Amino acid sequence: MKLYESTVYAQGRFLRYDEARVGLLTHGLNYGTGCFEGIRGYWNADERELNLVLLREHFERLHTSARILLMHVPHSVEELAEITVELCARNRYEENVYIRPLVYKNAEDVGVRLAGVDDAFAIATIPFKHYYDATAGLKACVSSWRRIDDTMAPARAKITGGYINAALAKSEAQMNGFDEAVMLSSDGHVAEGSAANLFLVKRGKLFTPDPTQNVLEGITRRAIISLAKDELGIEVVERALDRSELYAGDELFFTGTAAGVVFVNSVDHRPIADGRIGSVTRALRDLYERIVLGREPKYRAWLTPTYAGRRVTAA
Repeated sequence: MKLYESTVYAQGRFLRYDEARVGLLTHGLNYGTGCFEGIRGYWNADERELNLVLLREHFERLHTSARILLMHVPHSVEELAEITVELCARNRYEENVYIRPLVYKNAEDVGVRLAGVDDAFAIATIPFKHYYDATAGLKACVSSWRRIDDTMAPARAKITGGYINAALAKSEAQMNGFDEAVMLSSDGHVAEGSAANLFLVKRGKLFTPDPTQNVLEGITRRAIISLAKDELGIEVVERALDRSELYAGDELFFTGTAAGVVFVNSVDHRPIADGRIGSVTRALRDLYERIVLGREPKYRAWLTPTYAGRRVTAA
């Protein structure tokens, strides 16, 4: 299926992608006044089921982001979940997908503000394989671009305009021969990757920057913290991390909805331990992958099936 032929949800109904148009002067396009979520769906070929991961948690965060930007999401969390399942079913996906809900200021005029500007809401979906090609791990560097501070833009909201910060850091890293960037907070502590949370393993403990370091409190981050504690019995410490702690770590990995769990083999040309995936990272990655594919019954509640007991409506 071509993208323009796919079904989206916009203007309060299901439309073809090419029918959901946004004008050139749309406020959200010109000023970055929008917020969004990224949600993954994983195809289980054995069960012929598309499982949507932590769907309600993502929509709860979307509501929070919208509230911070003085915007209104026109549906409850449960309604959003139902619409998303219907949307995926209408597109008849039998592969992994990425789901993009978006709330944005849709006035077509000139003027920087939030109050008094109409909102719009949409959901689009696309087939999705891998965010990184990272079987050998990622080569990371500490970026010269600092993570946006909460006094500049709300770091805990997933704001469209804020991602210029991530784009600058990621582009700098790639243009200098690295795969990913590590961003520091305004006070020089480790914050996160360009668009992923970061975890460090040292002496059997798992460390990750705490929310005061201007990190986006990721849904996958929360899931990995839970799995590390409950399934692996590992102590998780949320605190400020210094740059040099990354160099001295036993293992280092990124987490994110798009990325999943992916290990870092080096930072600033310094190998992390022996440069190979560590046992903690591997255990968490493999467990998370089994969960999202629906192969861990204990965590079925994390998944929302698309096709189970459902009659698919024609697009």
